[in-house]
Amino acid sequence: MTRILIVEDHALVREAMAQTLARLEDGVECVEAKGSEEALKKLEESADWDLAVIDLMLPDLNGFSLLAVLARRFPDVPAIVVSALDDSATIRRAMKGGASGFVSKSSSGEVLRSAVRCVLDGGIYAPDVEPENPAKRSGAPVSERFGLTAGQTRVMELLAQGKTNREIADLLGLSEGTVKVHMSAIFRALNVTSRAQALIVIARHGPRL
Repeated sequence: MTRILIVEDHALVREAMAQTLARLEDGVECVEAKGSEEALKKLEESADWDLAVIDLMLPDLNGFSLLAVLARRFPDVPAIVVSALDDSATIRRAMKGGASGFVSKSSSGEVLRSAVRCVLDGGIYAPDVEPENPAKRSGAPVSERFGLTAGQTRVMELLAQGKTNREIADLLGLSEGTVKVHMSAIFRALNVTSRAQALIVIARHGPRL
């Protein structure tokens, strides 16, 4: 029996991951937790855990903090981060924080299963990460200069047009929660803390996104 704890606050995403991992092999049991507090309670209730799969954007203790707690209190339970925040800085921070693997939420179910197999076998699974943000040269698009993903770039384009989170979500067919995740990644990449500051940075670097 392989027991996997899935820590994700969105029920549909949590259930989809559970269904995906149930097909990993016979005898997989996926237990779901909607936040860090519930996850820690389940970990304390039983010592028989093989893996934790956690999101970074949780409603109580965030995923980075949860990784630190896991490393301190449950060092024998490896963790894989599955997140929509998939920029290089986030991946590096998660891996340095104790994660044994990182999978973007834009990845397929097979990628997730491959990552889980790798970590369960004692390995480390992470996408290739550039040592620095690519193309900081002048004249490069803002998105390239700051190492933004395609999804983040689309959100930033609409941000630059003055669209609200709701309008961006409607135009891109995303949830407002996903837009907020992309916004957080954009703010971090641009080293700002607000929409107004982000717009200033975008304007300063020219019209090319």
